[in-house]
Amino acid sequence: MTEQNGIDTSEVDSKPNLDLYLVAPRGFCAGVERAIEIVEQCLEAWGAPVYVRHEIVHNEYVVNSLRKKGAVFVEELNECPEDRPVVLSAHGVAKSVIAEAKDRNLNFVDAVCPLVSKVHVELQKNYRNGLQTIMIGHSGHPETTGTIGQLPEGEVLLVESVADVKTLAVKDPEQLAYVTQTTLSVDDTQAIADALGQRFPKIKGPHKSDICYATTNRQQAIKEIIDKVDYLLVVGSPNSSNSNRLVEVALTAGCPMAKLISGPEDLDIDAISKLKSIGLTSGASAPEILIEGCKKLLHDYFNLNIISSETVKETVTFNLPKIVRN
Repeated sequence: MTEQNGIDTSEVDSKPNLDLYLVAPRGFCAGVERAIEIVEQCLEAWGAPVYVRHEIVHNEYVVNSLRKKGAVFVEELNECPEDRPVVLSAHGVAKSVIAEAKDRNLNFVDAVCPLVSKVHVELQKNYRNGLQTIMIGHSGHPETTGTIGQLPEGEVLLVESVADVKTLAVKDPEQLAYVTQTTLSVDDTQAIADALGQRFPKIKGPHKSDICYATTNRQQAIKEIIDKVDYLLVVGSPNSSNSNRLVEVALTAGCPMAKLISGPEDLDIDAISKLKSIGLTSGASAPEILIEGCKKLLHDYFNLNIISSETVKETVTFNLPKIVRN
């Protein structure tokens, strides 16, 4: 038995050393916190069940937690009874969804993130000014679907890559604007925006970047520690756009390995045991309890030297909708 100051340190001595860089900011952004609180407030005010069209945010742990409290997640409004409240997801929905909810006289709460709403407002302004809008985004993502659905069919064109820019068929190359999905890679989006500018020199961009502050901050935080770690782990669900972008940003910035994990159950201890340092962060829809679970499991297998790396403190908050506040 090895003793130090009367304490048995044999277990500690047998564990390999590991530097763990805890990257911040990480986890819930203001829009996600607001959306979750909206569902919880609806449950408190009206009782269960409260119906939610689409996942309120893209995180399995969050969705399952709300489901246990009485939230019922559906894909379309026709699955919602008329006598129960309905919450629309933080990603935003097409105008046709809002119209359907009103036609059915549903008691609904739109939990769309205010930063997504900002993009919707830009679209409307472009349309009023006679501009066709090009959206940089991912096909099939709820935010993209909801944003394109703000205008009549054909008024918003989607591009996902620089290659897509070359094949765009627009109405008038001199009457164009572009917007972006809020959860994209900052660098990739800039490359596409540059390509749009080269092909359409008169295209108008947003007054301020559409990529949300939380996405930008989390990507920048990763870049700050990328040369210090052998492996970066991003906690988030597979369908989370911003979480997937964090992995891509890490790899593009030169990280030898980067992986998206849902939580501590996905940690590959054998692989990590061959490394000297790893980074740990989470997407904007992943709760801190999953990070704590990862830390606890890693502590069981390694002598952890925890190094906090925080690039900026986030203080953004969003008000709840009036219907919930009242």
